[in-house]
Amino acid sequence: MSVFDERERWDFGPYLTLADPKLRILSVFDDLKYDRADADLLSPPMRSHVIKKLGQIGFKQKTGTVIEHRDSGVRCMMPKFHALGASPFDITRYTNRREQDYYILTPTQTACLFIDHYSNTEAVERTKKLIQSQPINIYRLMDYLEKKPAHQDFLQAIGHLKFVQREAVQSDPLRSRRALQ
Repeated sequence: MSVFDERERWDFGPYLTLADPKLRILSVFDDLKYDRADADLLSPPMRSHVIKKLGQIGFKQKTGTVIEHRDSGVRCMMPKFHALGASPFDITRYTNRREQDYYILTPTQTACLFIDHYSNTEAVERTKKLIQSQPINIYRLMDYLEKKPAHQDFLQAIGHLKFVQREAVQSDPLRSRRALQ
């Protein structure tokens, strides 16, 4: 059993969420609008927010990229950004984690893992649910979709996801969100 299984014990607020218990992903965002050329990485305000929120439930920063729960030993890993222009699909490639550990990712990186680990229908539904609370950089994601079938199938849903995201950021509660400082 993970520290995150007891949902009533924590409230991360709107910027940090347990995006996928099965894939063990926490997703954090800091803004509502993206430019296609934005680097998709955890910004200093995002990292500070995660450390503060996880600290409230017993986590402590062990290294620059690892936060560990004092009682359970569960670690949350913030994968390192390896190269300018690196694909968000590769963010976890060089970050090993144990079975009980979690990744802390941006919403765009989270959507990439959905695409690579779930059927197209489920990946689209999970991404749709995610962008209703945490917008993703849809154009950046599109730029890194590969020629493999799972990616090309997902490409067919991009128009719908753009619409869903546009509606989400123009509606409450997202429209009143401000960038993390």
